[in-house]
Amino acid sequence: MNINFEHKTLNATEIFNSFAKLNVLIIGDVMLDSYIWGAVERISPEAPVPIISVHKKDFRLGGAANVALNILALGAKPILCALVGDDEDGKKLVQRLDDKNISKDGIVISTDRPTTVKTRIIASHQHVVRVDEESDKVINLEEEKKLLERIEKLLPTCQVVIFEDYDKGVINSSLIEKTVALAKKNNIPTVVDPKKRNFLAYQGVTLFKPNLKELREGLKIEVDAKNQSQVEKAVTELKQKLQAEGVMVTLSEYGVYIDLHDHKIKIPAHPREIADVSGAGDTVVSIAALALALNLKASLIASLSNLGGGLVCQHVGVVPIDREELLAEAKHVF
Repeated sequence: MNINFEHKTLNATEIFNSFAKLNVLIIGDVMLDSYIWGAVERISPEAPVPIISVHKKDFRLGGAANVALNILALGAKPILCALVGDDEDGKKLVQRLDDKNISKDGIVISTDRPTTVKTRIIASHQHVVRVDEESDKVINLEEEKKLLERIEKLLPTCQVVIFEDYDKGVINSSLIEKTVALAKKNNIPTVVDPKKRNFLAYQGVTLFKPNLKELREGLKIEVDAKNQSQVEKAVTELKQKLQAEGVMVTLSEYGVYIDLHDHKIKIPAHPREIADVSGAGDTVVSIAALALALNLKASLIASLSNLGGGLVCQHVGVVPIDREELLAEAKHVF
């Protein structure tokens, strides 16, 4: 499928090659994803719970840092702006950034909060349990000041900004307002992957990307994904409340709906063998942000995002998108 972009016709390969020209500022809650793989061999004599015999352990970048991995995998340059704790887990997270050659210019070390760690225990290819170590208190004034200093320095060098909000307290309304104003001043689009706490604080952003659950909770209304008129009405209401240029809502097995720049399009989901939905939203927002930065049409932004989100759901655990796999499928679909 060819599209019109900057008065030229680009095919899928040329679009993906254009991703390499983009710098992406990612603001939000970074995490360390800890994995324990093993097998269930017996039930505990102490309680009716399985005993996991551990075979392997691993630490991966998660949260906003997983968005950075997706941006990197797609060929663009991610620049993280976030807080990590002054602890061993924070050191592990920073080391993982170094391992991936991801910029640490926007990282602020906090002595007031721990590094967020999510430990997933997987036995016989099944996600058995997750253990979270975290704080969700709002950043203090000194931390906000340091983050804003880095945002002010780094934002003008980027072509798009992503707010990756996991409700862990790094993003607050003041940070949102000042960053969006700075982005508008520099004519840089802003994309939001929201959670409940700041849902309606993202005033004037370019593209707001909730999932269906977040849409329902944020507007406090019932929305049936199968009822297209309900979806459209809710998105219109949200767009007006935020004074946003566009809203794209992910509808799980019902696909994606986007309302952007006077284009309203529903993209159906592709049939998949779903292994794990963890991290799919990170992939979707990453693809959407890059496509938006290239000024692609709403239909293509939604279609590419929909493809990528489905592809990562075929893998167990939080994994970034495979660029070549996505490109191959994009060529086939479009």
